[in-house]
Amino acid sequence: MARIAGVNIPTQKRVPISLTYIHGIGHTQARKICEAVGVPVERRVNELTEDEVVRIREMIDRDYTVEGDLRREVAMNIKRLMDLGCYRGLRHRKGLPVRGQRTHTNARTRKGPAKAIAGKKRPGKK
Repeated sequence: MARIAGVNIPTQKRVPISLTYIHGIGHTQARKICEAVGVPVERRVNELTEDEVVRIREMIDRDYTVEGDLRREVAMNIKRLMDLGCYRGLRHRKGLPVRGQRTHTNARTRKGPAKAIAGKKRPGKK
């Protein structure tokens, strides 16, 4: 199993798909890495030579912010917004959607499971 950027990437999958298991690398970046290193996109990870794995690893370390560093950077950006007290920071602090989505209904991913409110349901009319 190849280990790149501290992540064990799956060996049975094609190289661009396996690279997307690294936090911070998506489909487009994975294809660009394969092109730059000279690895065909049809090749599977278990077919890679040790030299190709080293070249991929070095390119990712040199040109991309991935895994722990990226997570730390994102967390610091959110913390900065919260410390500033700006609108986006307040939304992060309250655990509400940050980018203008409606919250009257929906937004359950951010708000968590619905809490029952006493007397909310009205008894049926006759």
